[in-house]
Formats: sequence, structure tokens, C-alpha cells
Amino acid sequence: MKTNYFIIVFAATAFLVSCGSHPQIDYHRTETEAEKAARMAWWDDAKFGMFIHWGLYAVPAGEYKGERIPGIGEWIMNSLKIPIAEYEQFAAQFNPVKYDAAEWVSLAKRAGMKYIIITSKHHDGFCLWDSRMTEWDVIDATPFRRDILKELADACEREGIRLGFYHSIMDWHHPDAQAIWEPNYNQWGTSENINPNFPRYLGDYMKPQLKELLTGYGDIGVLWFDGEWIPDYTTEMGKEVYNYLRNIKPDLIINNRVDKGRQGMLGLDAEGDFAGDFGTPEQEIPATGISGMKWESCMTMNDTWGYKHFDDNWKSEEILIHNLIDIVSKGGNFLLNVGPDAEGLIPAPSVERLEGMGRWLEVNGEAIYGNDPSPFERPDWGRYTTKNNIIYAHVFDWPEGGLLNIPELKKPGMVWLLSDTDRSAVTVTSSNGGISLQLPETAPDSVATVIAIEM
Repeated sequence: MKTNYFIIVFAATAFLVSCGSHPQIDYHRTETEAEKAARMAWWDDAKFGMFIHWGLYAVPAGEYKGERIPGIGEWIMNSLKIPIAEYEQFAAQFNPVKYDAAEWVSLAKRAGMKYIIITSKHHDGFCLWDSRMTEWDVIDATPFRRDILKELADACEREGIRLGFYHSIMDWHHPDAQAIWEPNYNQWGTSENINPNFPRYLGDYMKPQLKELLTGYGDIGVLWFDGEWIPDYTTEMGKEVYNYLRNIKPDLIINNRVDKGRQGMLGLDAEGDFAGDFGTPEQEIPATGISGMKWESCMTMNDTWGYKHFDDNWKSEEILIHNLIDIVSKGGNFLLNVGPDAEGLIPAPSVERLEGMGRWLEVNGEAIYGNDPSPFERPDWGRYTTKNNIIYAHVFDWPEGGLLNIPELKKPGMVWLLSDTDRSAVTVTSSNGGISLQLPETAPDSVATVIAIEM
């Protein structure tokens, strides 16, 4: 009788639970192209965002016990095989009293950036917010005891900057995740190293944390995943996580690394389906863009994402501006990284370059924001972007005598320099089936001068 009673009660309970629950929408399968376009519209228009890699790895800053790591700073725990107990000691030293969320957001705004993506949790598992799921976070484990993400979210809301969170699927600290391989935390896909506890980590820890991020920090625009290459994670998990998050926040944008093995440029799974919303080429700009896919190039200003005190290999302001133009001309977004130090300061070389980019965008932003990719092949002298009925010619290499030949265009309307506040017309003549523009003999902007050509 006990067994039969148990079965009856269990069946009734299951029925009531199923009746009272709301079935998840399968956004991966049911969303139309028009619905996706509306959801992605702000991101498509933004073009330029700030990536922030910050965590406990800023304390060693690329060096531990006299040994400097050759690779990227945020991987120091894995690179030097630091035991978990030793790595945890960095938390006691993490007290970034110079952290000023308002200044970080102000810098992004001065740079002309429209959104920010910050590492809520990197591979070391440390959380920059007050998570109810763990004490391995900034409130419980450090003397700082301030919710970094909350302060940043509030500052973004005040300034009209969209906020998104990077989140690592891989976790070297959690006992149900990669901590079981200590100190060889990172497992690159060898089948013999499947972790049987990983589904518990995913369901009981990672998903609740993601819900915290989506429900406690304002209007989050993007979740940016990483670490999906581990053998424990599957495509089925990725699609389930994608739908779980979209059911919490239907207008959320999620990168392709939510799916298994989607790191880098492409975003197609084994069935030919794109599991995320945009591809993520890392430290590269695709030669011709990525056809049929939204994408975002994420790049560093020097050689590291997380702060390394001895990495001074900075890209020039000119290269960074050219990268932005090149990416937009091919239909992508540019996510440019800063790695704050352990005090909470963004390095001065990063600040200088971002402010320089902002000055260029103050003059030429209309040729970047909301623009479509070039309708033409890449010219030798620069790049094209386009918006509405205007072609923007971004001239990197100024022509001799100021005479610029554009064989792709015929009979344009008005032509002017964006740097000319009076919008004085540029002289246009027909030339070899195209047009020639008589420009000033010297470039108004030595980095990139933009010419607007009305069609």
C-alpha cells in the first residue's frame, strides 16, 4: 500500500507542477529574422564597445614568485599551475580603492563607445558581484566589499551606455567544474577527461548565477560567454542555456560561445544552425567580413586582456582607428579591451588612445554609427562605409596633389569633407568611367579623413 500511495502522490504532484509551470519558448528555433533584427538593432547601430577584463589576476599582474608568464595575464592561475589555496590568497590583496565606475563609463563615452562588456566571472571563478551562490566573490572574499557590477550598472544607466556581462563557462575554482583537475585546470577536449559532476555545476550553480546577473543589475544588453571548449560542455547544454536566458530576458543578445566549440569567427553547430546571435573573431579582423552572420571582433590594445605590469606593446591610436573603420566597413562591431590594475585604474596608455579615438569620432562618427558595410571592393587608399544614401570614403593614404579617383561611382550628388563644418562642396569631375575628387593638397586628418558622397 505504501508503494502505491507513493506512486499516486508522486504522479499527482508531478501533474500539478507541470500544470503550474510555464513551458520555455524555444527562441533558437522560433524567432523570425524580423524579430531578431529588431532585437539586435541597437547593437547593430552601436559598432564600438569597451571590453573590460578585471579580476584577482590584476594582483599578480602577470608575475608570481618571481616568474613572469609569457601569455595573457588572466590565465596566470593555469599558466603557472597555482594551487587553488594559493590563488585564493590574492583575494585578501584585492582592494581597488581607486575604482570609480563613473570614471570608467565616462571614459567609454569620451571614446565614443556605446556599450560595455565586463568580466562578471573569468576562468578563475571569482565573481565581481555579490552572488548568493558563493562566497568566492568580491563582497565575501575581499577587503573591498563593494559590488563592482552594481556600481558599474548604475553608472551605465546614468550615462545611457548599454551594459553586458562576460561569463566563463569554464571554472577552475568550483569543485564540480574544472577544480577537479587541479592544478591542470584547463582541459581542451580529451574525451577521457569528462567530468561527471559538470551537469550539477551547470544546473545548480552557473544558471542561478546567470539569473542573478539578468535580474539584479538593470537592463542587461548582452551575455558574452567563453570557455565553452571544455569536454564537459555540449551543444545541447548550450542551446538549453540560450533558451533559459532568453526566457528570462527575451531581448537579450548572446554571443556564439554559448554553444559548444564556437570560439572564434564561425558560429555554426553540427546541424548548420547558429546557436548564438553573433560570431566572435578574437584578435583578428576577417579579411572580407563574415557573410550572412552578425559578428564582433574583440581585440586588445597591447598583448594581454587582464593587466600585466610589464606589457608595454601598445598599438598606436592610428592602428586602432583604422581597425574600427576596417571592421565597420566589413559589417562588424569592434569590442576593444582595457585591463584595469589592482587599484582599479585603467592604464594611462589605454586612456590616451581611447580619448584619441573619441576625438576622431566626434568629427567622423556619422560614418561609423549605424553604418552598413561597403558595397565595393576595398580601395588601396582606405575603406568605404555607407548609411542611407551616403557613401563615406575613409582615406588613410592621402593622394598626391589631393586628387582622389573613385572608379566605382558615377554622377554623385553633393560631396563634402566631414571635417568641414561649413560642408563646402568638393569639386567633382568625371574620370575613366568614374569620378575624381579635388581635395586639399594635405590631409585634414593624418589618421583618416572622411569624405561624404551623396548618391
